[in-house]
Amino acid sequence: MNFQGALIGLISFLIIGIFHPIVIKTEYYIGKKAWPIFLVFGIVLTVLSFFIKSTLFSAIICVVAFSSFWSIKELFEQEERVKKGWFPKNPKKK
Repeated sequence: MNFQGALIGLISFLIIGIFHPIVIKTEYYIGKKAWPIFLVFGIVLTVLSFFIKSTLFSAIICVVAFSSFWSIKELFEQEERVKKGWFPKNPKKK
């Protein structure tokens, strides 16, 4: 039996769960202007994944990379959720 697919699925689920609070905290403390950090992180990890021989580890690195790309969209949407009052606004953020 090959469990790699199931393992990648489980790890993907965990990575997405980890990125959710990262996006919330990033928007709270920095704001949407932090999106280039997610972009660079995603690009670096995508390129790195090309050089990893293990399919499992390459896939996991790419899941993190594309979760970072998706976080850019979520960062802008999080700002809208804060405006709607669904999440607290940082009173110290300009």
